[in-house]
Amino acid sequence: MKHFRLLIALTLFWIAPLSSADYTQPANYMPPAMAYNGTWLLVDTQARKIQVFENDIPVMQISSIALGRGGPSEDRLRGDRRTPLGDFRIAWINHDSKFHIFLGLDYPTYQHARRAYNAGDISLDEFLSVAEAIRARRVPPQTTGLGGHIGLHGLGPADPDIHRIADWTQGCIAMTDEEIEKLSRLVQVGTPVVVR
Repeated sequence: MKHFRLLIALTLFWIAPLSSADYTQPANYMPPAMAYNGTWLLVDTQARKIQVFENDIPVMQISSIALGRGGPSEDRLRGDRRTPLGDFRIAWINHDSKFHIFLGLDYPTYQHARRAYNAGDISLDEFLSVAEAIRARRVPPQTTGLGGHIGLHGLGPADPDIHRIADWTQGCIAMTDEEIEKLSRLVQVGTPVVVR
């Protein structure tokens, strides 16, 4: 029965793959990027910077970002403080965040959940809950073994001196309050974010 449910979930997901024509904005959410037309962000975890592009033209750069204490990683589990790599979209925007402004990412993606399930890091039910949310164009569950509430944010009460010298977040991408204010004026729900 377990394998049958997994087969059904995989079949349903791939029979009618999401396309850019399917994008709507129910519940303030859009699925991962299929192409990067218009505004999109490139988060370079090695250079510790964010570039904002309009199509293929850079229009803004933010230097000296901070990542999760566990560093960047293709795979992330709850509590490991790693910043997940991948292709995301901004799924929600909170202007009243503890960290000034929070641009939430649609983590975990289907790819993150599938790798974690294959590795035995999450249950079939957790994998299916992520896959079903993505198919329904909802924010993926933030409470699986993969963790959640990953995004780009300002400092808020965080120490600016620590921010300049160390990675300090729980897995998010942090910048100064002034930088997140500028960035938030250029993006919206659905803006693609590539973290590499």
